[in-house]
Parts: sequence; structure tokens; C-alpha cells
Amino acid sequence: MHVPKTGGVSVGVTFERCCADARSKAPDVSPPLGRHAPYERILRAEPQTLHYWSFAFVRNPWARMVSWWSMIEDWDREWGPSSGRPQGAEAEKMRGNEMWRAAAAYDGFEEFVLRGTEELPRVGRPQVDYLRAPAFDREVDFVGRTETFAEDLEEVERRLGGTPTPTPHRNKSPHGSYRDYYSDAARDKVADVYAADLEAFGYAF
Repeated sequence: MHVPKTGGVSVGVTFERCCADARSKAPDVSPPLGRHAPYERILRAEPQTLHYWSFAFVRNPWARMVSWWSMIEDWDREWGPSSGRPQGAEAEKMRGNEMWRAAAAYDGFEEFVLRGTEELPRVGRPQVDYLRAPAFDREVDFVGRTETFAEDLEEVERRLGGTPTPTPHRNKSPHGSYRDYYSDAARDKVADVYAADLEAFGYAF
């Protein structure tokens, strides 16, 4: 399960190295699953995978929000109206999906946290929601963390029958300490929105 902003691009490199017949999406499913489909949607679309070994990665919610915002800022600078690039189909494609475009209109990180978690469903969705499939009485079998990314990715590779090989952490955000981004209000908002993640994984600010 590819939870957004948890190193999924790097995980995909390892997964494809271990599983030569890997594919990322169910064929002929409507609506399309997308690469961030939660576990329950995947099981509904692909019931034969119910007993497959499953895994995902999670991240400290405060750090994850900063990484998400930094990514949106970077893409908007590169492809948004202020970039000077023609705003045609290629710009729309490169700027990503509707959620990114909506978030790029917010006036800074504070608004992204306070409004985005209310207005953008993906931003306001706890990570545990991606990992649980109550209708099937299933949860993912292994949950790695970006804070121990290298070690946990090696464990995934071992479970898939591969030989652990160092994989670069791709799309890694270059920002500094996530704590520097937060006002008290924004910090508390993340704690409230992602309370289920804090309880499940013991994360703290």
C-alpha cells in the first residue's frame, strides 16, 4: 500500500527488483485504483490477493505534512503560472493532480495545514486508513517507517525473497527540521487530524 509521502517511489524500485511480474494497478477496474489506493479498495478489486503478504510505510504526520507542502511548492514554482512556462496541457500534466493544484493556491504552509486537512480528502486522511480493510478483517502484515527506512526496506526485500540491496531514497525532501514550520495552531491541527496515527504508531511532535 503506497501511503502518500512515505518513500513509495524508492519502495517501488525494490519491489520491482524482487518481483519480476509486478504490476502497480488492477487492469480494467472502474474507477481506476490509482497508486495510492487503500488496502480495502485493492482487496475489493483484487480479491485473489487477500492472503498475499502485504506491507506499507508510514511517517511522522508532522514531518509528512512539511514534506507534502515542500513538494507542492516545488512543483508550483516549476510549472505554475509564476514559472513563466506556457500553461498548456504539458504544464497541467507536470503540475500533477487536482489536489496539488488546489493546495498550491493556499497562502503558505499554515493554510495548507489548517484548511487543506479539511478541504482536501487525501490530505486529511490518516495513514492507518490506508492499511486497514475492515470488510475483510485484514490489516497489512508489515508496517515500515520512513524514520528507519533503510532497515525496514531491507526487511521487505528479505520477505519478498530477495537479497537486501541498498536503494537510494528517491524524491527525498531537502527541507530542514519539520518543527520549524509549525505554529501552535498548526501543530495542534495535525495532532487532531492524525490522532489515529499517533495512537497506532506512537508518533509525537
